[in-house]
Amino acid sequence: MPKYMLLLYADQPDEAEVQRREAAFPRWVELTQSLDEAGIRVAGDRLADVDVATTLRVRDGETEIVDGPFATTKEILGGYYILECGDLDEALKWAARAPIAEWGSVEVRPIVENPLDPANRPAAAQQAG
Repeated sequence: MPKYMLLLYADQPDEAEVQRREAAFPRWVELTQSLDEAGIRVAGDRLADVDVATTLRVRDGETEIVDGPFATTKEILGGYYILECGDLDEALKWAARAPIAEWGSVEVRPIVENPLDPANRPAAAQQAG
């Protein structure tokens, strides 16, 4: 079954907006429980704030480590879900249930299967390898 990543974006809120968004926590719990009951949630978590992020780049053989996100943008990645859905339409229906869609956005992106991952190999190939 195809996998889709739901990337959850929103702008940096002020304190009043943080409280309003935190009030939606029971809806997040309900969504996550519904995804689990449907048997389609592979993973999903909230991310720590961008002020504790670290970005690493290697340029011309030199490693550069910078505190914070790679780019300063209005919206930040705040969390994600990985779902196994029948198709994109099903993934979009679940994405529409995410509370963040009301004040931010949900990017739905198909995950490309890694052919080197043993979970993606046919059973005969796993036994031989």
